[in-house]
Amino acid sequence: MTLIEILGFVAILCSAVVLHEFGHFIVAKLFKIRVETFSVGFGPRLFGKKWGNTDYRVSAIPLGGYVKLGGDESNAPIEGAGAVDIPEWEMFNLRPRWQRILVAVAGPVMNVLTAMAIPMTIALMFGVPLSPAPIVSYVQQSGAAQGAGLQPGDRIVSFNSIENPKWDSIAEDAALSPEQTLPLVVERNGQRVTLNITPTQQTEDGEVYGSLDFVPDNGGYPVMVSEVGENTPASEAGLQAGDRIVNIDHEQVRSAGHVTEFVHEHKTQPITLTVDRGGNKLDLTAKVRRLSDGTERLGFATRDDYPINRVGVAGATAHAFRTNMEYLRMTGKVMRQVFAGKRSVRNTLSGPIGIYSAASKSIERSGWAGFWGMLTLLSLNLGIFNLLPIPVLDGGAIFLLLLEGMLALIGMTLSTTVRERIQQVGFVVVVLIMVFAVTNDLVKRFSRPPDGPSRPAATAK
Repeated sequence: MTLIEILGFVAILCSAVVLHEFGHFIVAKLFKIRVETFSVGFGPRLFGKKWGNTDYRVSAIPLGGYVKLGGDESNAPIEGAGAVDIPEWEMFNLRPRWQRILVAVAGPVMNVLTAMAIPMTIALMFGVPLSPAPIVSYVQQSGAAQGAGLQPGDRIVSFNSIENPKWDSIAEDAALSPEQTLPLVVERNGQRVTLNITPTQQTEDGEVYGSLDFVPDNGGYPVMVSEVGENTPASEAGLQAGDRIVNIDHEQVRSAGHVTEFVHEHKTQPITLTVDRGGNKLDLTAKVRRLSDGTERLGFATRDDYPINRVGVAGATAHAFRTNMEYLRMTGKVMRQVFAGKRSVRNTLSGPIGIYSAASKSIERSGWAGFWGMLTLLSLNLGIFNLLPIPVLDGGAIFLLLLEGMLALIGMTLSTTVRERIQQVGFVVVVLIMVFAVTNDLVKRFSRPPDGPSRPAATAK
């Protein structure tokens, strides 16, 4: 646990929460509704500053945030009672129903817009990296791919009923389906061959995922050393960040994944890396050993040096849309697996500790790219989650407003007592979800195998 990882996690979580609450805040201000409190976190006030009629504060429980609107006492058990001297024209509860719905939906909309804006901006500034084609390059011995009959050179034209899939979606589908048989179709020597593959179950940091045990062809692009750990076999052999790996044990390197798989399969013997450093070829030999953190590895990380495609506004928008739709597709698949009994809730639901673990690993492995990617995913999930029709959440508020509108058509209303009971039930549900998520995080963390993951033998971390 480093200071950078902690600060990165806090920045990601606070950014997602603040942007969500800012959506409510700005729409309420546009309608001239009194905003009494803008809080990051729940519970007792830690510190803040009051400007005008609004108290901008940081509260003790860092599991979300809220905007307290004048005249809205629906969440008083969480937000506290409001002021009693607010003019009627500034009271939220006296505004037309359509205005209250727009204020409620503005938070999730802001999160979704953020999730679109981040990859779009990055694409405009830096371009869109090339994704490897779904062509099999290296098949791990005795792995899922070999058991399914996959061969080097096979092009995957259908995977889990998705036609012409991209490699990223193939890997993500497999990761969510450990020990589940998935259909695929490959093109081999001009003919289509139908196969079935069962991803191998792997565990890393308490998280279970599926691995296909093969590496896609990177199209012949360079495989670069991105990082070398200190006091590791790789550093002692003389390997340096920026080296281009040409051969591994005199076998031509076809991708960064090829290097990782090869090292994993040959952990018991010395491995010779042929690298190109400034035009000079060097042979460096090292052997995997157990390091101080308990993992067995050479201690370096690799990356495929894919070209970057420059895009305009239309291309960046399309890239952002595809990114978010893929996130939604995978989230939907996870939820379907949970309800179908194919995935346990324990391996699905994460609380603040789980979010911290995912955020810190993302930042550790990918730096700023990991930070922005995690913020995109968290913002999108936060926006979607808040639209669920659970009282206390924005979706619950919208549902009650729509229900009131339908009841008004037949001359009926929801009494204050009924509304309070609904909010109390929703509050209890949310608290139970939070307690379960935190408990689940602790169980996963403290039940983690002491030796850690064994797969990434060629990574620096």
